Amino acid sequence: MFHHDFKPRGVCSRAIHIDLDDAGEVVEGVTFDGGCNGNLKAIGLLIEGRPVDEVVEVLAGNTCGPRKTSCADQLTLGLREAQEALRAGAGA
Repeated sequence: MFHHDFKPRGVCSRAIHIDLDDAGEVVEGVTFDGGCNGNLKAIGLLIEGRPVDEVVEVLAGNTCGPRKTSCADQLTLGLREAQEALRAGAGA
């Protein structure tokens, strides 16, 4: 398992903790610090075990009120960042 901490921008959540499988293709777990607790726990449960590409396709571009982003949208950025970090580490 690969763990990555992502700092979201423009949302209430302060941090997103991401766990991917060793290949970086499947979400093994996600938790949020801050934000709408119940909704963000639900997102974590719903995406657990799903392919990263599927999660990104569904959640990317989701907005929250007048904001141009949301915790779900920021999660997609964090997932891609985690994949890049994993690949960069594997290449080292």
